[in-house]
Amino acid sequence: MPIYNKLVRDRIPEVIENTGKTFSTRILSNSEYITELNKKAFEELEEFVSTETVEDAVEELADLLEIIHAFAEYHGVSIEQVEEVRKTKAEKRGGFKEKIFLIEVEDEQD
Repeated sequence: MPIYNKLVRDRIPEVIENTGKTFSTRILSNSEYITELNKKAFEELEEFVSTETVEDAVEELADLLEIIHAFAEYHGVSIEQVEEVRKTKAEKRGGFKEKIFLIEVEDEQD
């Protein structure tokens, strides 16, 4: 039996059960959950970076967005609150649409 030891989506046990396979799960503590959610975020980001098609990229972006929703909920905020902060930061500092790559900034001389 393969051992996974990783955070999975809520309905994965149901999906596995429907295949007739046996499995084991446990509910994580809050500290374990945030640790595993952090690991999952990196896993999904790595998967996104390695995509080769638009369809695969969209699938991985959806997974990343699900994780962002989970992070927001864990911290007791809504995704709308996160979006408002994103908008405010974009208004003040911009986004990444212009593809600007900063090379260096000269320090002031005394």
